[in-house]
Amino acid sequence: MTSDATASPAGKIALVTGAARGLGVEISRQLAALGAHVIVAARDRRQAEGTAAALRAEGGSASAMKLDVTSEADRLAAREAIEAAHRRLDILINNAGILIDSPDGGTPAERQPSEARESDLRRTFEVNFFAPLRLTQTLLPLLRRSEAPRIVNVSSIRGSLTHLSDPTSPVYPIRALGYDTSKAALNAFTILIAEELRGTPFKINAVHPGWLRTGMGGDRADMSVEDGAHTAVRYATLGDDGPTGGFFFLDERLPW
Repeated sequence: MTSDATASPAGKIALVTGAARGLGVEISRQLAALGAHVIVAARDRRQAEGTAAALRAEGGSASAMKLDVTSEADRLAAREAIEAAHRRLDILINNAGILIDSPDGGTPAERQPSEARESDLRRTFEVNFFAPLRLTQTLLPLLRRSEAPRIVNVSSIRGSLTHLSDPTSPVYPIRALGYDTSKAALNAFTILIAEELRGTPFKINAVHPGWLRTGMGGDRADMSVEDGAHTAVRYATLGDDGPTGGFFFLDERLPW
């Protein structure tokens, strides 16, 4: 894939979840700078409004939305609000996610898989898998109205079964059952819905943003959020000849 596979998002309507901090803020900023109207979605309305106001102050177009991605009521309200304001949705970036297996992305899980708590697994899957699944399903009617709908699922290299089973991989020692398997499930959903919609204008991909210096990634991470947002933005702005049903880090196609 090369840069000529991208298209300008100017005038597009984009929804970014988990957009009040970290990677979500930067994805929103970069999309707004490219001319998209960004709906900044977060559990805390005041934080979402603060981010949206900052984007507008920088010359972008942005609005705020309270959206707890685990809440069916919030998901339905989001669809109604977007329908009323814009009639369509062009870009959905499922960015919201949690990591509770360990203090940060560079630290091995506090519990080995054989000792993982069911409550932690269920909580992680609710946010990292079921929420983006249900939100995508809920917003699909609005995305179908777009001439070039794009869905980006923010995954992780730790959702790659190839990397999880490779002793030479940097993620091999982490063994975070909740986070890793929730991202693997998100990857599987990406494949299946992309195949369902293959042959339509939809482009649906999973992305690994990199190991980022955020609250989740930790201070030892080797990438900034500015660099980390590039992959999500790139696949949110794919041209008609861009890929679908893939797993990417920048130009690199990652192994499932």
